[in-house]
Amino acid sequence: MFDVYELRLPAALTGRLTETSQRLPAGQVAGVFAMGGLSALIVSPCVTAPLAGALVFLGQTRDVLLGGSALFAMSAGMSVPLLVLGASSGAWLPKSGAWMHAVKRFFGLLLVGVSIWIVQPVLPAAIALVLWGVLLLVAGFMMRPFEPHPHAALPRVWLQRALGAAALAFGVMQVVGAASGGRDPLQPLMHLAQARVGGSEVPEIPFRPVQSSAQLDEILRTAGRPVMLDFYADWCVSCKELERFTFSEPRVRERMSRAVLLRADVTANNSEHRELLRRFGLFGPPGILFFDASGREMAAARTIGFQDSDRFLRTLDAAGL
Repeated sequence: MFDVYELRLPAALTGRLTETSQRLPAGQVAGVFAMGGLSALIVSPCVTAPLAGALVFLGQTRDVLLGGSALFAMSAGMSVPLLVLGASSGAWLPKSGAWMHAVKRFFGLLLVGVSIWIVQPVLPAAIALVLWGVLLLVAGFMMRPFEPHPHAALPRVWLQRALGAAALAFGVMQVVGAASGGRDPLQPLMHLAQARVGGSEVPEIPFRPVQSSAQLDEILRTAGRPVMLDFYADWCVSCKELERFTFSEPRVRERMSRAVLLRADVTANNSEHRELLRRFGLFGPPGILFFDASGREMAAARTIGFQDSDRFLRTLDAAGL
């Protein structure tokens, strides 16, 4: 996407396929079908990745109707625009130019951003902030906000420069936040503002760690009041969302304080963690279980996945908290 290297079929093979497709007779169903098949080989690097993802998903559903209709919709999405543009005899095609490289690089930056977002849950907060900062700085400099432009009076140039300057500024904030102990890419300098005004971050919820079934049984036997067990992992995105958006809500924190709060951190996924998950029929985090004062699970209150604060308050009602 950044013109460093290209992934494509060998030029010799592509050339032979192109020559073969051009020799096929036009206006015949067999010739058009063969031409389409050869064209698919030429453009295969563009469609392989999304097609592979679609096939994996459809294979898991085991739904023949969904699989057929989804693949048909995908092929229609690729072919109908080409048919429309072909019918226009090229009149609707934009003129080629530097804008095509700009679009390609924009999607390249977007793909890098998606990759950072995917691996962010397993990275230290400082590393994640640095990666976002570098990406934003690269994007900002690619927009050339401070270079002279022959059409500087055009609104699109103003917008490009403003976006470039904003990306550079936010990128610097990310790097500064990483160097000063920040943890949130959306608010990289919030910790500095809180320290300046004498404030503090929302205190962490005092979860008691649980590492095994035997340890859990001992706590349930001696708790004497309701127990909440939270299954958590550092690589679990929904677990982080629960911490940030649900557990931090004052009403939720007050209600949770009425129970003994336990956390099973299954990040390492060792044998004891897997045994604890199998005991409750969980495939992985997030999962929140509630037990009454006698140690029996309240199955009606079991929570799987993310819940916002209002919905989780209703879950706490079901758990008697």
